[in-house]
Amino acid sequence: MTPKAVFWDMDGTLVDSEPLHEAALQKALQEAGIVPPPDLSERVVGIAASVVYEMLSEEFGLRIPYDEWIARKYGHYLPLVEKLVPRPGAIEIFRDLKALGVEQAVVSNSDRIVVDANLRAVGLAYPGMKSVSRNDVREGKPHAEPFLRAAFLAGVDPADAVAIDDSWTGVNSGLAAGMTTIFWPERPMAGPSGAVVVNSPQELRAALGL
Repeated sequence: MTPKAVFWDMDGTLVDSEPLHEAALQKALQEAGIVPPPDLSERVVGIAASVVYEMLSEEFGLRIPYDEWIARKYGHYLPLVEKLVPRPGAIEIFRDLKALGVEQAVVSNSDRIVVDANLRAVGLAYPGMKSVSRNDVREGKPHAEPFLRAAFLAGVDPADAVAIDDSWTGVNSGLAAGMTTIFWPERPMAGPSGAVVVNSPQELRAALGL
């Protein structure tokens, strides 16, 4: 049965932006004289920029003020957005749900400037499109607030909604919000307890009743 609402994570779930974020982060770190750790990608996936900054400050000695740091990072990221592509199968599922009248929103731990740039790049910046960025909530993922905010904007009970995310951080947010939560990782792996795990667009369609 198709749900009343579906709320999508953005980076890594709806769009294949994680490589762009990693490239921008590596360039910003190199400018600051820091050698990026080999497990950088695994350590930052799904994590808000402010939390990543705190980690880099504590563990790697990053001493640039946050506002300057984030300006540098996004200064490297935004020019790459023209290369952004949807995650295979994701936009097609989004559009099929839209055609069925299912409420949808993008729920991201990224800042508003990134959310808007990404949505424009993949053709989802249309009137009525709902999105929640890290700047729109007090607590980011894994707290429940981002997905609860989406339910409020869509006018649905969280229990009637499905959250889709590619990270443990995001999935725990959806579960905390009381939603049916689908873990769609970029590579097969076990998910948090209580999540529905899918590993392909076909499995995602089946989980959504399409």
